[in-house]
Parts: sequence; structure tokens; C-alpha cells
Amino acid sequence: MSARSRTAAAACAAIAAAACAHATSNLPPRDAARPVAASAPQQAASHARPRLDLSGRTRVGKASFYAGKFNGRKMADGSRMDPRDDSAASKTLPLGTTAKVTNLETGESAVVTIRDRGPHVKGRIVDLTPATAEKVGLDRHEGVSKVAVTPISVPPSDQHVTTPDTVPDAPAAASVAAGHRRSDRVLKANR
Repeated sequence: MSARSRTAAAACAAIAAAACAHATSNLPPRDAARPVAASAPQQAASHARPRLDLSGRTRVGKASFYAGKFNGRKMADGSRMDPRDDSAASKTLPLGTTAKVTNLETGESAVVTIRDRGPHVKGRIVDLTPATAEKVGLDRHEGVSKVAVTPISVPPSDQHVTTPDTVPDAPAAASVAAGHRRSDRVLKANR
């Protein structure tokens, strides 16, 4: 390397160092900066898919109803949304679950089948078709009501529907569930 090349390289390095020093002089001290690594898990958690709830417990939260633009669109189970059906969307109940939705403000209730995923609005636990919303007295102008959703029958992962009378004993159910979880991991690993 010639003397001229070394001088040019040293000049470039000096200019780059000066530019970096000037750019970072306006930044807050490093201790005051929010660590990037701490925010990444929080972001991932907020977009994480909720786990399916097979417990059969009653959930209380807000219900809304499908907008007209969803009429005829495909639902998560493959069927088309019909505003006259008793269908609903839940983020946590398995598809095919039959549940009783009770409006806690009016006391009216209806039985629905979970066929779709949603609602995708924080604080809401179920989306109802317009016909079901009308049955439970959900006000079209407000659009949201406090409800209780009580599962009547919850299908396990192999799509056989169980009712409270046909629930298997706990140890056997736990071993079957563990087997399904293992086979799900194997399938995902082989993709």
C-alpha cells in the first residue's frame, strides 16, 4: 500500500469517526435508552395466538356482532357466514363448540356454534351473527353488550364432541391430550 493510499484511508476513517461522534452526541445516555430486547417479547406476546380452552368454564366479557360486509364470507371452519344462522366467533373456544350466550344486561340467551375465529378487538370474547345478536337483545346502535358464554359441548382435538355426561376420567383424558400434543410437535417439526 502506498503512502498516498494510507493517507487517503486515514482521512476517510477520521471523517467517518467524526461523523459518528457528531451523530451520537444528540442521543440520550445509553443507560436512559429503552433496551430493544425487552420490547420484543412483549410485542410477540400481544400478537400471540390464544390457546384453545377446553376447560368448559363460563367466560364473561363483551360481545359484538358481525358487520354486513362479512355475509357470505368463508369462516374458519370452511362454512359461509349466514347472518340468519346461530353461529359465533371465539378466539379461545375450539371450532364446533356449542355454547350458550347470555346477555347479562337483558337476561336473554341463545345457543350458538363456534365456527369462526375472532373477535379481533381487545376486550371482546365473542362475535355473533345479526340473528343471534337480536335474540340475545344486543342493541344494534351500541353494538356491544356484556355477556356470559357457557360451553355446552366442546369437541376435543380429534373432533369428537363431548358433553358433560360423556367426559372421560381425568387420568385417561390427560394421557390422550399429552399424546395429541406430542404428535402435534412431531407434525410441526416435519414441516
